[in-house]
Amino acid sequence: MPAFVLVHSPSVGPATWAAVADRLPGSAVPDLTGVADAGPPFWPSAAEIVAAAIAQLPAEAPVVLVPHSNAGLFLPAIVAASPRPVAACVFADASLPDRDGPTPVADAEGLAFLRERVGDDGRLPPWTHWFDEAEVAPMFPDAGTRRLIEDEQPRLPLAYYEQRLPVPGGWDQRPCAYLKFSEPYDGDAAEAAGRGWPVEVVPGAHLHQVVDPDAVAAAIDRLGARLVA
Repeated sequence: MPAFVLVHSPSVGPATWAAVADRLPGSAVPDLTGVADAGPPFWPSAAEIVAAAIAQLPAEAPVVLVPHSNAGLFLPAIVAASPRPVAACVFADASLPDRDGPTPVADAEGLAFLRERVGDDGRLPPWTHWFDEAEVAPMFPDAGTRRLIEDEQPRLPLAYYEQRLPVPGGWDQRPCAYLKFSEPYDGDAAEAAGRGWPVEVVPGAHLHQVVDPDAVAAAIDRLGARLVA
């Protein structure tokens, strides 16, 4: 059976994957909430934390990385830092890295949006505070889950989004798939299909893994088994 490493975006915390991890025995959820405090460049810290989690997995289990949101951009660095071969990757409503060359964390439009919100200390408000309540509320199944996830959100520095992440060659020379939840990731899902990857859709908002962990865990399990078969 695959060992799934569920990688949350550094914009949120491991609670976003907790319910899915409960449904995937033997999975790991590295905690990247401290990446912002490592200072630039931020990507080595993220890669090292995930590599340490991979090192603790059973030696006989194929490793399947499952990044969510902008954690997808860290995948090439994580694959390169892994202490053992990564068997497959399943991008869950995640940004895709470029095939080669440095990948920006945010494009010019995204940086303009963020610069309007940055504080005097150079840090941004917690992620869910960037948007209107009408956009945020549907992402959570209940008030308790929302409170749990919001309480662990870090305030990332603007510099985190200004970084360009390295893309070591060969990171995608392993089976990959895409699991789409929300419309903003239509382009990434289409790009994944264009790369010849399997694409599945479990319709929902961007944090659908906390709303319907049963469906999301089943899709990840199904895709992972297909990729490592």
